[in-house]
Amino acid sequence: MRSFIYLSLVLLLLISCSDQEVVNVYSSRHYEVDNLLLERFSARTGIRVNLVKADSDQLVARLEAEGERSRADVLITADASRLLLAKERGLLRRMESEVVEKVVPEHWRDSDMYWTGLTKRARVIVYDPSRTDISNLGGHENLDGHENLCSYENLASEEWRGRVLVRSSNSHYNQTLMASIIAAHGEQGALEWADGVVENMAREPRGNDRDQVKFIAAGLGDVAVVNSYYMGLLHNSQNSEERNVAAQMKILFPNQAGRGTHVNMSGAGLTASATNVTNGIRLIEFLLDKEVQEEIASKNYEYPVVEGAKWPEMLLSWGSFREDTVSMETLAGYREQAMIIFNRAGWR
Repeated sequence: MRSFIYLSLVLLLLISCSDQEVVNVYSSRHYEVDNLLLERFSARTGIRVNLVKADSDQLVARLEAEGERSRADVLITADASRLLLAKERGLLRRMESEVVEKVVPEHWRDSDMYWTGLTKRARVIVYDPSRTDISNLGGHENLDGHENLCSYENLASEEWRGRVLVRSSNSHYNQTLMASIIAAHGEQGALEWADGVVENMAREPRGNDRDQVKFIAAGLGDVAVVNSYYMGLLHNSQNSEERNVAAQMKILFPNQAGRGTHVNMSGAGLTASATNVTNGIRLIEFLLDKEVQEEIASKNYEYPVVEGAKWPEMLLSWGSFREDTVSMETLAGYREQAMIIFNRAGWR
C-alpha cells in the first residue's frame, strides 16, 4: 500500500513538473538552425520543446480542428500572412511581453501583441550579369552606390517579355508581394501589373525560389523574383552545382528610389489554447535575443528583426537597402484581393 501511495505521489509530481517544463510548438520553419536553437533553449532553461512541423496552412487547419483541446502553445510560421490568418480566426492570444515591445519595431509586430516577427526576408530580383545588362533599363543607384533595376513594376514592361521567372500564386511570399503592390497602386494598378508579369513570364510558374535561380543558369529566363535568404543558402550549399549557380548571379533590391524593397517575415504567436503561456513567451523572447538573432542570420541568411543585431558577411556583401515599411496588418487586408487578381491575370 505504501509503495502504491509513493508511486502515485511520484506520478503526480512528474505530471505537475511536466506542465511547467514543457512548451509545445507548431512550426512551419524547416531549418537546421532552428533545431539547434530549440535545443539550446532547452539546455538553458530546462524547458523541453515538443515540436510539430508541417506546412503553415496545415498547422492553422490543425489548430482550428483541435480547438480548445489543442496542446500547442506557440505557432511559428515562415510567412507572416498565416499568423495574421490565425489571429483572424481566433487561434492566437495576446502576449504580455515587454521584451517584444522593446526590441521589435512596431511594423514588424501585431499592434495588439498577438504575434511578432522573428526574421525578415527581402523579395529581391536575381539575374546573371553575363547575360543581362540592366544599365539601360531605368536603373539607379541603391544605398551603397551599386546600380539597381528600378522596381518590381519594371518587370511588367516590354523589355522583359519572355524573360521573367517567378513561382506560382500559391506561394505565400508572392501573395504578400501582391498585397504590397495593391497597397502601393490599388487593385486596378495591381491587376495591370500582374497582367504584365504574366505576359513576360519565361515559363509557367513551377518550383520554389531556388529553382527559379537554377532556371536562369539553365538559360530558361533572365531575371527571377526570390527571397534573399535562398541566395545565401545556394551560396553555402553542400552541393557544388548550387554553389556554382549562385556564384553566377547578382542580387537587386527593387524600388530603392520609392517605397523600398518588399520584405516579408517569419514570426511567432501564442496560441489561444496555450497552457504553458509563460514558457511560450520565454521561448519567443529567447528567439528575439540579439545573439540568437545574429546566429539565425549567420546560418540561415535571414535579416534580423531586432534592430542593432549584426549582419553576417554574406548579407553585408549584398549591401544595405531601403525597406518597404508598410505594416503586415495592412497587407493582410489585401489577401483576398491578391488571390482574385492572381486568378484574373492567369498567374497560376
